[in-house]
Amino acid sequence: MAEQEVKKVEAVTPVAPAPVETKGDVADGKVTAPPPPVAAEKEKAATAAEESKALAVVERVFSEVGMEMAEFETEPAPKKVSGGSIDRDVALADLEKEKRLSFIKAWEDSEKTKAENKSQKNLSAVAAWENSKKAALEAKLRKKEHFGIHINKISCRQEKLEKQKAEYAEKMKNRIALIHKEAEEKKAIVEAKRGEEVLKAGETAAKYRATGQTPKKLLGCF
Repeated sequence: MAEQEVKKVEAVTPVAPAPVETKGDVADGKVTAPPPPVAAEKEKAATAAEESKALAVVERVFSEVGMEMAEFETEPAPKKVSGGSIDRDVALADLEKEKRLSFIKAWEDSEKTKAENKSQKNLSAVAAWENSKKAALEAKLRKKEHFGIHINKISCRQEKLEKQKAEYAEKMKNRIALIHKEAEEKKAIVEAKRGEEVLKAGETAAKYRATGQTPKKLLGCF
């Protein structure tokens, strides 16, 4: 019984494999030993350090690229008109804004046209007034000259009559000059009024554009 147990133990005990020998080593009578474990650990540590450096470089590059992409994404994207309700509302709002601006422009042009027409009408009235006054004075002057000629036929005091006629003519010319001056002053007032109305129309239109309001009425030729 004891011999059988010894044989079983011997059969179970593993035998370490013999080191592999190359032909050159067998010829030289040398056996190559495996590298010591310390050198293998150093090699693994160096490889891990290189991989860590490479990974850090890659992460830094990706980080810079990510920052550039973030800056690019912060830029406002162009508005895209699609079939969505939001885009439709935006398009309708833009259309309404253009319509309002066109209405304000038409109102401004109408107000300026009204000012121009009113100015031309007033200037024509001033010119008619001036011409009427001049015509009346010239008629008086011609009447005076005719009366002087009639007197000259029945009287011998010709020199005195000529002097009176010259004085009267000079007086009429001065009155005509005063009428012309008064007419020019009236024309200047009309032009100033026209400029004020045109300027007021432009300022009011700018106010409407800034506040988003619209004129209540559109008068004139529109």
